[in-house]
Amino acid sequence: MSKQTTKNKFADVDNAREETQKQVMQEILDADHCPFCTENLATYHQQETLRETDHWLLTTNQWPYQHTQLHLLLIYKEHVTNLAGINPKAGVELLKLAQWAEREYNIPGGGLAMRFGDTDYSAGTVAHLHAQLLVPDIHHPNYLDKPVRIKIGKTK
Repeated sequence: MSKQTTKNKFADVDNAREETQKQVMQEILDADHCPFCTENLATYHQQETLRETDHWLLTTNQWPYQHTQLHLLLIYKEHVTNLAGINPKAGVELLKLAQWAEREYNIPGGGLAMRFGDTDYSAGTVAHLHAQLLVPDIHHPNYLDKPVRIKIGKTK
């Protein structure tokens, strides 16, 4: 019996956190296409697009981090994996989209994070450039035991 593949150029199951996420990641590996490319997004991502610009899609994360009250994804519309592939105008759009979300959701504070490149280094599940806008739920009773953390780099 051969070993099941856990990583390809589009996804990395080893970095998934939840069982349903691992199942979807395995489907992505089997299909061998990028889940964040616009032609495939609706196949795997069940959340609606909240806003769209020339370069980005804004949506909620299907598997939000524990103890977040809001977890948004800003997905680059072209398939790139590294920062060098971004159109410089997209940087301005990213900031404007994050500012829109801050106003729209009345965000008191949080974080904007972007991982890139090889998923062994980024610890991402999807190798398609995207950013995460996170608002921690600091009032959750277990928050202090496990605050929101963004993993960068493999630990397995």
